[in-house]
Amino acid sequence: MDIDAWVWWLIGAVGLGIPLVLTAMPEFGMFSVGAVAGAVTAALGFGVVAQVLVFVVVSVALVAVVRPIATRHRDGRPELATGVDALKGRQAVVLERVDGSGGRIKLAGEVWSARTLDTGQTFEPGEQVDVVDIDGATAVVM
Repeated sequence: MDIDAWVWWLIGAVGLGIPLVLTAMPEFGMFSVGAVAGAVTAALGFGVVAQVLVFVVVSVALVAVVRPIATRHRDGRPELATGVDALKGRQAVVLERVDGSGGRIKLAGEVWSARTLDTGQTFEPGEQVDVVDIDGATAVVM
């Protein structure tokens, strides 16, 4: 049983696609596309040298062009803060006197227990404070 070269290229493409799925490394997908291009070249009747050349050119071109674009999109995307991380840096209103041992603030429409970052500092009801950290269920303010 003699298998045509284009079938071997498709087997190689599938073989390169498996690590793409397992490791989520997009480079394997680019090499897999290069192998498909090699299969097309083989199906058109070109020789082994042309097949390998097309595989290398397509794979390198995809890595050289697509990877920097994908990296730019990934890095340019602002991260969305969620949960307690979204509360850090926000302003709150003091409801009950806040000092180093405790107090109450209104933060994001909810009442939170709070304490000051500097134990000697106090804030009176009605004052604006900045939330610098969330320690369990207590907002640390200054």
